[in-house]
Amino acid sequence: MTDIKIDWHQRAKTLKIDGRAFINGKRVNAVGGQTFECFSPIDSRKLTDVTSCQAADIDLAVLAARTAFNDRCWAGLSPRERKQTMIRFADLILENKEELALLETLDMGKPITASLNGDVNSAANTLRWFGEAIDKVYDEIAPTADNTLAMITREPIGVVGAIVPWNYPILMACWKIAPALVTGNSVVLKPSEKSPLTALRLGDLALEAGIPAGVLNVVPGFGAEAGTPLAMHMDVDCIAFTGSTGVGKKIQIMAGQSNLKRAWCELGGKSPNIVFADCKDLDKAATASAGSVFYNQGESCNAPSRLLVERSIKDEFVKKLLSHLPEYHPGDPLDADTTMGALVDCGQMQNVLKYISSGKAQGAKLLAGGEQTRSETGGFYVSPTVFDHVTNDMTIASEEIFGPVLSIITFDTEEEAIRIANDTEYGLAAAVWTQDISRAHMVARRLRAGTVHVNSYDEDDITVPFGGYKQSGNGRDKSLHALEKYTELKTTWIKLT
Repeated sequence: MTDIKIDWHQRAKTLKIDGRAFINGKRVNAVGGQTFECFSPIDSRKLTDVTSCQAADIDLAVLAARTAFNDRCWAGLSPRERKQTMIRFADLILENKEELALLETLDMGKPITASLNGDVNSAANTLRWFGEAIDKVYDEIAPTADNTLAMITREPIGVVGAIVPWNYPILMACWKIAPALVTGNSVVLKPSEKSPLTALRLGDLALEAGIPAGVLNVVPGFGAEAGTPLAMHMDVDCIAFTGSTGVGKKIQIMAGQSNLKRAWCELGGKSPNIVFADCKDLDKAATASAGSVFYNQGESCNAPSRLLVERSIKDEFVKKLLSHLPEYHPGDPLDADTTMGALVDCGQMQNVLKYISSGKAQGAKLLAGGEQTRSETGGFYVSPTVFDHVTNDMTIASEEIFGPVLSIITFDTEEEAIRIANDTEYGLAAAVWTQDISRAHMVARRLRAGTVHVNSYDEDDITVPFGGYKQSGNGRDKSLHALEKYTELKTTWIKLT
């Protein structure tokens, strides 16, 4: 738990925030002087002015990244040397974790305990894990004739453009930059304009850790003004994106229209959470179901927002689930005891409320929540919301809401559950609750999702890949497989005689 003696409100009053971009090892203003105002969703207070990067600023960042890559000041180091620097980078995140957690909470609205004990720790662990891994990854020698040597090697792809979302700002940034950096690439990181502050501090800490100037650049700004020039840039070799499916499709088009850069997109989800009648521990399933869908205010791409429950246990299970809702009543994000905070901005709150109105209009039964709360604070809060009598063709069951809204769908047979679960354009995550080991394996195999949890939800770590099927995209973050995205595979064929 967080040290409850910390007065986070007082810390917030004295926190110094630098909103300038980080290019070629320095904090800089936009070439044209453009800025945008950064407000906190907690209470709408203004936090700072942030550099609004434009195409000219993207050009400078890419040039810095390319120059550093060509100079081999980072790419030319041994894996062991890059490892040591990445571990120092991770250490610096932990040394500054209270500042980073406060920035994250003020900027994005999540509870301070989640920022401190979850996101910041996980970000540091990501950098450390990839740093530790890189000098343990081997290339290959092909099985050829005695007079031939064929080497299969992975080389850094060059300049990586990373565009990350606002829901887990520091963690998503580290999921991208860690494997990209350890493999020797240079990176231009564009955080969301809704939550740029921790990404900007990452630039400072990377330089302090010993990563050379130009190897990591951070360019805050809006999608059309900064994201598009980065995705279209002819000197960017790879674009790694996490965000909505709609924007991911545009990223793919821009990659093709420019230089056919590699485009890795980890996108949205509408994940099914299937509870069978033979589930051994309904209390555990209810606790996990509530915790996973309402965690981070429901602003998680893998949130289990479709709860599929077998009819014979439906009433009992829903009662257990609803008993957990008071635990997620929105509170002050700077209070260490708060478990659900503010949505990221007014626009997102209004979007969530629009979906709730849609659910009512289409005939779903509202069991709990469904309204804005804490409006007197000036912040953007929505109570945990549960709909019953939902059918899979309703808007709340088919579209990604990105808020604390759960849809309950009833099924009668295993086949029906699988059909409903797969009846979505997404394929990011899923879960199966059953004590039948055969059923667990067979249903997991048939679910079209990148991650399938059995008798749990959201329990994984950095050792396994994260990404989805279908319109959840083609990106895979985490695990050694992430290294493949940021490297080129080269064959060197040598005739010995």
